[in-house]
Amino acid sequence: MPHLLVIGGPSLDRLHVHHQVEPSAGGAGLYTALAAHRSGCQVSMFSPKPDPMPDPLQPLSSRLEAWLGPTVRGEDIPHFEIAHSGDQATYLSFFAGAEVRMDPAGLPHDLSAYDAVHITPLGRAHQQLRFAEACRAHGAVRISCGSHLSLIEEDPAQVERLFELVDLIFLNEVEARAYFGSLDQAMTEPGKVLWITRGQTGALVIQGDYKTELPAIPTGVLDPTGAGDTFCGATLSHVLQGAHPIMAARRAMVLASEAIQHVGPTALLFEQDPPAIPLDERVRIDDDQVARLAEVMKTIPEAEPVTFVSDYYPPVGHPGAVDYFFVQTLQQFSFWHVAQGRYSHPLIATIDGHQCKGSTYLSYAYLRPLDDDVGFYSPQRQAETDITEMLTLFRADDGSNPMPAVDLHLGMAQAYGKDMRALGLTPQAILGRANQTEKPLKTFLSILDHVGGYKEDPFRKKSNLLAMILKERPEGFLRISADEAIQPVIDYHVMRFCLRTGLVEVLDAAMREKIALRALVSVEEEWAIRYACYRTIQKLVDVSGLSMGAVDHIAFNYNRQHCPEMTEPICPACALDPACAHRKHLFQPVIRTTFY
Repeated sequence: MPHLLVIGGPSLDRLHVHHQVEPSAGGAGLYTALAAHRSGCQVSMFSPKPDPMPDPLQPLSSRLEAWLGPTVRGEDIPHFEIAHSGDQATYLSFFAGAEVRMDPAGLPHDLSAYDAVHITPLGRAHQQLRFAEACRAHGAVRISCGSHLSLIEEDPAQVERLFELVDLIFLNEVEARAYFGSLDQAMTEPGKVLWITRGQTGALVIQGDYKTELPAIPTGVLDPTGAGDTFCGATLSHVLQGAHPIMAARRAMVLASEAIQHVGPTALLFEQDPPAIPLDERVRIDDDQVARLAEVMKTIPEAEPVTFVSDYYPPVGHPGAVDYFFVQTLQQFSFWHVAQGRYSHPLIATIDGHQCKGSTYLSYAYLRPLDDDVGFYSPQRQAETDITEMLTLFRADDGSNPMPAVDLHLGMAQAYGKDMRALGLTPQAILGRANQTEKPLKTFLSILDHVGGYKEDPFRKKSNLLAMILKERPEGFLRISADEAIQPVIDYHVMRFCLRTGLVEVLDAAMREKIALRALVSVEEEWAIRYACYRTIQKLVDVSGLSMGAVDHIAFNYNRQHCPEMTEPICPACALDPACAHRKHLFQPVIRTTFY
């Protein structure tokens, strides 16, 4: 279980809620710590510690691994009186107490024992900055921080220096606009992540110059106090446990939406697991069908792991194999054509004498430079690749360019090279760092969360595929510990499998018609189905007792072989036929994406 150190503590507040005044524990440190704890982290806190401990702070104290910092009298604990109007807080009175006098000299000498340190907005920007500098000097592995509008307005230069020192940043929309000028200008340096909460609008996740908008979760609001800090603590907890920054934010939004339905931190003290990301109401997982299909899958001999050895992959032992797979796998997407707003046909073309389909065509294309121009796969060359070079790479034997979205492939190549260069990374360096850790897969995926071509997808389809390739190749490039598992590789074949077998049901008639007609869907519709399929594959693993590799092999290969895109399904030849719902008219979500 990861361990988070929160710098900044609790307060004793009076909240004006629905024309009533409610006493409550509060404070950025408290909300961050409790949210992280409920989301699965160990948490310690560095802040003034009252003696004796006030009753409202006993639940916080009992959940901390350690409460570090100077002992103070109860009256020295900060206290605030807060009134809310919608998402806006009005501080009717506040007393900062002993927290503004906290000194970084009191920090533990070695902070490398913590997986991350989070610095809450303290009394002044320079105080946060001093703590950030001390954390770096004391060996902190990862540093996170929030800020406050008053700090940004009073001392933007100190805040800028603070953001330069930390790895993860949390702001609300008002703070982000004050700091960046507009949300369009908000970005981070490569390797850093910025989360911007936007109240009823949702949230933004910014990885370098890549932005993801997340819709809000509709919910009733009783008390929005601490919603942003709840989001922060939960997001940090999930990131430290290995979640993608976007998925971590989605999970945190669910907890924050639960928290604001109660007064103060009440919901953060619940003992049950935090709520999961809800399924879209337009789809459902058929648990009975999961059980039926799992029984049939148990009877199928577990497939041998795919070794990713073929004439369209580098020979075993080739010195350029790792670079090839890093660059080729990020291009595994969008092998189909659209006409009149509908899926038309897949990429099928002849390259170097081989007639092949999408993914295989791409693999042959990326073999072309392997022996004569191995430097092609380097981050430098990928960053500098232009459209002429991409068209040459993808050229079919008849001289045409069969790749449906070559501009997107060019953008992904450049994004990969740009981020790898900025981070000072090579494929070999990533593998070296990952293989030296106790959790190589977690480390590997977390690094790719900052690399263009991989970082954009919250489900990590290409990242998990790359991990599978590097693990299963005879060279054994990537070590995976016994308690780690590659997650579902959700592409359109797997989604078609879930829909046609009846594992996932589309309840909304309009959306179901789009799927049947192979019409283009919206981002929200695609998310609804893909997330349901992701959850379904995880359930199949749990119910069947099979490995993720075996379930993925069946879902991908049986569907591709017996239930293809353009021809009638061959049901009698499919081992899954006895349990299949035979919804053969359904397709997969049709959307142009670089994710799969």
